[in-house]
Amino acid sequence: MKMNQKRTLALLLFTALTFTQCKDAGENVEPDDENELITTITLKFAEKGTTTVNTFSYKDTDGDGGNAPVQFDTILLKPNTAYTLTVEMKDESKTPAEDVTEEIQEKAEEHLLIYTPAPATLLTYTYGDKDANNFNIGLKGEALTGAAGTGKLKVQLRHQPGTKNGSAVPGSDDVNLDFTLTVK
Repeated sequence: MKMNQKRTLALLLFTALTFTQCKDAGENVEPDDENELITTITLKFAEKGTTTVNTFSYKDTDGDGGNAPVQFDTILLKPNTAYTLTVEMKDESKTPAEDVTEEIQEKAEEHLLIYTPAPATLLTYTYGDKDANNFNIGLKGEALTGAAGTGKLKVQLRHQPGTKNGSAVPGSDDVNLDFTLTVK
C-alpha cells in the first residue's frame, strides 16, 4: 500500500512539474517606464521676506559618463534663514531642450525628490507638494538653514513607477548628486 502512495505522489509531482510553464529565458523584457535623462538641474532658493533668489546648477550636457560636468555650483546660503526651494530639470541633450520638470509633475506618482544634508544641522527641508496619493514630490518646498558650516546636500530623484510608497527605498535614481553646501 505504501508503494502505491509513493508512486501516486511521484506521478502527481511529475505531472505538476511538466505542466508548470516558465517564461522563455531568451525573451527580451522591456521595462514599463524608463528613467529620465536629466542633464541640467537648477535649484532656486528664494529667501523668504525678500526678493532675493539664489540659483545653483549642475549641468552635464552629455549625461552620465563621457565628458565631465560643465557646471557644478557650490550652494551658498545664509545661516538661520528660511527659503522657498524650487527645482527645474532639463534634458539638454536634445534640441530644443526638454523640460523634464513638467514630466515629473505629470508623473508625480512615479517620482520622489529627496534632499539629504550632511551634516544634518546645515539644512532642514519640508516638502511643499504632494501627488494624487498624498505622497511627497519635492519639486517645491521650504529649506531652513541652521548655523554656519560646510558640508554636502545630496539631491536625489527616485524613479518609482508602480512602487512609490512615500519612502526612498523602492525604485532607481534618475539623479543622485552631492552639491557642496556652505552656510555662512
